[in-house]
Amino acid sequence: VQLQAFGGGLVQARDSLRLSCVASRRTFRNNGMGWFRQAPGKEREFVAGISWNGGVIDYSDSVKGRFIISRDNAKDAVYLQMNSLKPEDTAIYSCAANIYGGASRSTSTYRYWGQGTLVTVSS
Repeated sequence: VQLQAFGGGLVQARDSLRLSCVASRRTFRNNGMGWFRQAPGKEREFVAGISWNGGVIDYSDSVKGRFIISRDNAKDAVYLQMNSLKPEDTAIYSCAANIYGGASRSTSTYRYWGQGTLVTVSS
């Protein structure tokens, strides 16, 4: 599975942004999907995850209540709606797919990774 994330950009604090991730294969509908981010000088961290059918969704505490993950299996796509953005949300955001179908927080469970898209939030 090849993944391509896009939709990043430069926004101001309190703005919204929607990231998209498109998969190259129809088997996407069996994959659990996750969004991760990595800020300069920091470790990659979990942002949000969604199970293969959307039945299980998980968020990190830092984004809960502000970000919404969703998926459209008919379009082989997963989305991250980011609202009330803060400067500390600045990072490269990557989508990832696992083959077990769940909404895992662990990077080790994800087999396929996209290249990432940069989100910069100015104060």
